[in-house]
Amino acid sequence: MEPPTDPQSFPSDGAPTKQPPPPAADEGPHAYRSFRSELTRKDDDVIDAQWAGSIPAQYGVAPRVRIGERKWFNLLWLIPIGFVLLVIGIAVAKGIRGLPGVQTFMAEYPGASSRPAGAPVGFPAWLGWQHFLNLFFMIFIIRSGWQILADHPRLYWTRHSGPGRNWFRMQIPVPEDPLYTAKQDSITLPSGVGLPGRRHTIGLARWWHLGVDTLWLLNGLIFYILLFSTGQWLRLIPLHWDVIPNSISVAIQYLSLDWPVETGWTNYNSLQLIAYFVTVFIAAPLAMITGLGMSPALSTKFSWVSSVFSIQVARSLHFLVMCWFVLFIIIHVTLVLTTGALNNLNHMYASQNTESWTGFWIFAASMVVVIVGWVAATPLTYRYPRMVQRIGYALIGPAQRLFEHIDSKPGQYTEKDISPYFWHNGKYPESREYQGLRDGNFANYRLRINGLVENPVELDLGQLRALPHHEQITQHFCIQGWSGVAKWGGVSMQTIMDLVKPKPEAKWVIFYSFADGSDGGIYYDAQAIEQMHYDLTMLAYDMNDGALSFGHGAPLRLRNEVELGFKMVKWIKGIEFVESFSEVGGGEGGYNNDHEFFGYSQSI
Repeated sequence: MEPPTDPQSFPSDGAPTKQPPPPAADEGPHAYRSFRSELTRKDDDVIDAQWAGSIPAQYGVAPRVRIGERKWFNLLWLIPIGFVLLVIGIAVAKGIRGLPGVQTFMAEYPGASSRPAGAPVGFPAWLGWQHFLNLFFMIFIIRSGWQILADHPRLYWTRHSGPGRNWFRMQIPVPEDPLYTAKQDSITLPSGVGLPGRRHTIGLARWWHLGVDTLWLLNGLIFYILLFSTGQWLRLIPLHWDVIPNSISVAIQYLSLDWPVETGWTNYNSLQLIAYFVTVFIAAPLAMITGLGMSPALSTKFSWVSSVFSIQVARSLHFLVMCWFVLFIIIHVTLVLTTGALNNLNHMYASQNTESWTGFWIFAASMVVVIVGWVAATPLTYRYPRMVQRIGYALIGPAQRLFEHIDSKPGQYTEKDISPYFWHNGKYPESREYQGLRDGNFANYRLRINGLVENPVELDLGQLRALPHHEQITQHFCIQGWSGVAKWGGVSMQTIMDLVKPKPEAKWVIFYSFADGSDGGIYYDAQAIEQMHYDLTMLAYDMNDGALSFGHGAPLRLRNEVELGFKMVKWIKGIEFVESFSEVGGGEGGYNNDHEFFGYSQSI
């Protein structure tokens, strides 16, 4: 929220007065020096033992869900519990199936509704191809999704991601260390499970996830078009209420181990129909919607949606959709192979209703492709991470660039929405220069702003505070998945640009930090100059009505609410306006882009 006039400029009668000009800025030789010499390049574009500052492997705990306020249930117990319930279910189904009332019920509802008029018979070849591509894409989406979750292995139903608020975790409770960081909280996954698997490889996992998502959505769009243009949709949408009693009848038949006759070539049984309908028309669209619900640009712009459907609700629902897909795949494959494997495989892979081996061999060949993709994905990523980044950005980049042009207005949140806990993150500054400034309460701090500007300056904190005050209450979106709302006070980047007057050729703004990155050399990030004009882009020196703390970036940090949190540079010591970031650092647009293969465009 940015008031039109500083409250301190109002006299007692309430009439506004003109603000005093800021103190004269230092325009000496130091104002022209660049910090580029303090940057480093990554020696080799590979993932090896030195990855992310040689971050050690760290394994969390078995997945747990909260029961009440303090109790946690280990989900591994679902395996023996599920087995016991299955045995009980089989015993009950066998016992009741012989009852006259149940036999009458099953005679009236044998398990499938009548085939809709005009519904096609059989499976066209295009459906087989769609089926294979969907499976192939899903293995990368699910594995990379697990990797993303492992970077912040906690889920919440509130936008406040503090200790004690999570309903799901794969990590120990948050330690009481006040400077414990979200990166420290990340865990390792086995390389054959996560993609790529190594701890804190979320940058590469996101390229896999978002890039393959694009292909999956394109495949899904083609599927929907063909589904409705060929009449195949009639086989997947329940059209009569008798699908409910028929599905109960099918469940009794399955559980009693006297399974229904497989009639998928002409008409699915009701339980299959419900499962396919939920997967195709509910789970798949919900996966896309919840994915977009985690976008900082979209959530900040469409505040009327995100006020209710917060990032954490979206993230939790996204996780539950993934659980549905995994459960569906397991049950689906099990039943395909146990209810007449040759016939079922011929249906989908050979488009024929026979018990020949044709479908099996096509299926076997497709599984070879799937297995090779599964096994090769991780070592390929370790060996060629920059290629994965390039391909991923080529696929998802157009959408991300589109979202970055979305400017937003302040006012979505009020002080009652401020999060009681706001995670720390990043590597804290350790240099003597910074420690000296901190020990002196930043009295000697100078913010250097130069590059392609007409008026390069150095500003101390007094001069920054003398500039027109900007204030906003906004939500932070970390790339790892946590979020929090805070009140930021400082100066708008528009005010800074009015002061230094960027030259027409300036297209990017580089923010330099006192802190080193994980591989040495100072942290930096490039931001599009267009976004510096946005209402919610600012330099913050206050947080929640107090001076910015050490852990959150004192004395100055960036806020740019259309981007993910890693781009909000903390402990800022310099700003440089440039025409291109290709000659800055490793040339990728930021420290995490150079060293950990993040992207300079991260609005999703």
